[in-house]
Amino acid sequence: MTQTYRDLHPNFVDPEGWTLNNVLRTHASTTPDAPCLLVPEENLEFTYAEMLASAERIAGSWHAAGAQQGDRVVIMALNSSRLVRSWFAAAVGGTVEVPINTNYEGEFLRHQIVTVGARWAVIDDTFVERFVAIAEHARGIERFWVIDTGHGDAAVSLLREHGWQAELWDELEAGSPVAVPAARAQDLGAIFFTSGTTGPSKGVAMPHSQLYFFAQEVVSLTRLTAADRYMTTTPLFHGNAQFMAVYPALVAGASAVVHSKFSASRWIDMVRDSEVTVTNFVGVMMDFAWKQAPRENDRDNQLRAVYAAPIADTVVEEFKDRYGIEAFVNAFGLTETSAPILTPYGEKTPPGAAGKVASDWFDIRLVDPETDREVAVGEVGELVIRPKQPWTCSLGYYGMPEKTLEAWRNLWFHTGDALRTDEDGWFYFVDRYKDALRRRGENISSYEVEQAVLGHPAVVECAVIGVPADVEAGEDEVLAAVVVSEKADAAEILDWCAGKIPAFATPRYVRFLDALPKTPSEKVRKAVLRDEGITADTFDRTAVPVA
Repeated sequence: MTQTYRDLHPNFVDPEGWTLNNVLRTHASTTPDAPCLLVPEENLEFTYAEMLASAERIAGSWHAAGAQQGDRVVIMALNSSRLVRSWFAAAVGGTVEVPINTNYEGEFLRHQIVTVGARWAVIDDTFVERFVAIAEHARGIERFWVIDTGHGDAAVSLLREHGWQAELWDELEAGSPVAVPAARAQDLGAIFFTSGTTGPSKGVAMPHSQLYFFAQEVVSLTRLTAADRYMTTTPLFHGNAQFMAVYPALVAGASAVVHSKFSASRWIDMVRDSEVTVTNFVGVMMDFAWKQAPRENDRDNQLRAVYAAPIADTVVEEFKDRYGIEAFVNAFGLTETSAPILTPYGEKTPPGAAGKVASDWFDIRLVDPETDREVAVGEVGELVIRPKQPWTCSLGYYGMPEKTLEAWRNLWFHTGDALRTDEDGWFYFVDRYKDALRRRGENISSYEVEQAVLGHPAVVECAVIGVPADVEAGEDEVLAAVVVSEKADAAEILDWCAGKIPAFATPRYVRFLDALPKTPSEKVRKAVLRDEGITADTFDRTAVPVA
């Protein structure tokens, strides 16, 4: 019997109140002294009342400078309390937050600044020269507020020399709160850019209601309450940290713990020191943490639940036992759509399953990508999505109407992701369609092969691609590009895959790299690997016997 995810019950019942402004004001009123934000590296802790007061002062300073509701405020900074307070100020003051990847410069940065038409910017002092380098394209920015990390005065002077108004961020705190109409749930709240692996990055226009709903899904997934502390170590310019970590803590009235960056060797110490009960992993973080040498005090912590995308199925039970964790949860979704597929808390999940559809909130289908006609249970199809609740999906791609229409054809959002489902209602991610492989009549999931290879103790990163076959009608041969933490033998890695994936999916080629080519948002650029193809140093298992 097909089952669905039915555990999602919003903390804030009225959808008209699905805004960060309303959530923050509610907790500041009902539990003003409860801890809202902890930033251990700054040795700072803020209550809900303090966070609201700070956001109001910052928003007041922006409006005093001439900011209007709906103006885009670019925020380009490493994780810090000032970044979080700037984000909250945008929500409280009715401006639109535009987080920018701190790796961006040159054309990547120019594209995003021009696309959103930003008037205001909050940036770390270390990023000032990047804006100077694209000055002719960034003249729409009227004023910068610079976060001082050690070079603040020099950064402000440099911006002024190039014709901008600029001052140190701390001066924002001197502002006076101003009365502005509260943003509505359907109003634009933030623009998050996709990574742009195959073209210019697209700015996902997210209404306040969607930002809230995404956070609410994580509250449901992790059973987050006001008694919890949710830690994130991922960059706050990503949704994983913002609306899937800090914002969920806000919705639940819990505490958010923000670190500057992830450290595999110190991860469990961070959890222990801040009495963290919930945290998240993304990408290979779980694998990196698992491969640290076990310690006698690994279970000496309060960690209860981990949101991991993806969950490393091969080690998850051992991981839970080693650290004393109650549950791992996962979801499948996109910045454009929120997460329509969720894993029930504590329920035994079939290996590789992404979860079940949240049927009260979404319609989803798996369709033939050529015809948009639904495929049968068990067959692979493209995931397409429609929301049942207004304003829980994005408003489209900001400034890119043709891309919006392309993605929403036939009134369904087309994800480009290949999934399958079973008779019990579990959904399984197979691949991105553009990354799918076919070898001698068999379809191969690059994702599943990557997960098998990543299980090898020496492998820290892996990208699997198809390269042209050297036999007629061969279609593809499989190449695994790997990064290792210690010297490893290619044949040994392939031996490791035996029994974990079908023989036809086992890579023929292994290529060792110092680092995988990536976009500034850390997405692997598989197109680069395909262009490079089989290099002189690529291992070919057909030339060497493999056990």
